[in-house]
Amino acid sequence: MSDSPSLSYKDAGVDIDAQDEALARAKQAIRSTFNPGVVSDVGLFGGLFDLAKMGEQDSILVASADGVGTKLEVAKRCGVYDTVGQDLVNHCIDDILVQGARPLFFMDYVGTGRLDPEVVSALIGGCATACREAGVALLGGETAEMPGLYQAGDFDLVGFIVGAVRRDRVLDGSKVRPGQKLLGITSSGLHTNGYSLARKILFERLGHEVTDRPEALGGVSVGEALLAPHRCYQPLLWPLLEEQRIAAMAHITGGGLRDNLPRILGEHDAVIRLDSWQRPPLFRLLVEAGGLDVDEAHRVFNMGIGMVLLVEPSEEAAVRAHLEAQGEPVVDLGVTESGSGRVRWA
Repeated sequence: MSDSPSLSYKDAGVDIDAQDEALARAKQAIRSTFNPGVVSDVGLFGGLFDLAKMGEQDSILVASADGVGTKLEVAKRCGVYDTVGQDLVNHCIDDILVQGARPLFFMDYVGTGRLDPEVVSALIGGCATACREAGVALLGGETAEMPGLYQAGDFDLVGFIVGAVRRDRVLDGSKVRPGQKLLGITSSGLHTNGYSLARKILFERLGHEVTDRPEALGGVSVGEALLAPHRCYQPLLWPLLEEQRIAAMAHITGGGLRDNLPRILGEHDAVIRLDSWQRPPLFRLLVEAGGLDVDEAHRVFNMGIGMVLLVEPSEEAAVRAHLEAQGEPVVDLGVTESGSGRVRWA
């Protein structure tokens, strides 16, 4: 028998007590998101959800998964961990919203090298905040401490969402046709895409710290500009979806306008006027300091447009009236034309 001292899981870098503490801190926030469809409590092996209690007996389920990407590195530099949870939920909601779906429940995954209960509870708490605001249940999740795979202080945050849409109201690009208007809805910043390039430009090329307030950003710090939460467009756009005034929508994420609009265009082109909107200060700074050409900039970043609506000319006035009544500026980006499913600049 070995004379070596007895080892524990903690000696290997995994602290089960810290995991239990993180979950205990987050339980109240998680339960605050429960909607009528939730029929289980925190801590079971799987979350239970009753579609009938949400009035979704004859609907198609829509599911999506995403991460926050290297925006997490900015959160770590700033020591701010709750906003990236909100980013994640809002991004996932927007991804299924463009197919006409109402979000029902969300699940999170946190992977880390050394589990810090305060950080993990803030990450989950941010998810819970966004879920609660959108009426989405935070149904469950997973927290994994993996020393050796992640370095101490490193973490990843991933989310999974499920929603539902009535069969006759699915938006899948089949209603796109020539002559429809392209209406842009503004973003609140980079959202959750393009951060590897943005960090290279701001931190490496320009040498900024997150606390710096360059004149080009108009008084906002670099950290504040980069951590601006991803917008959730559901409250703004849901009434228009219920009234069936939108033919198609595109969430402008990784790939920008260049790569996201073709996902719904089919055999049609989107002709966009580049002079139809003013780029926000952060994007102007990134383009100038990075020496980015037009195509690269609009493929990496959303450039100030977070959502694009395709509407029939006969619906444009009603759509604009609804959006403007909510104080939402509308960008007249261009039109659809017959083509081959690409974006063309005008």
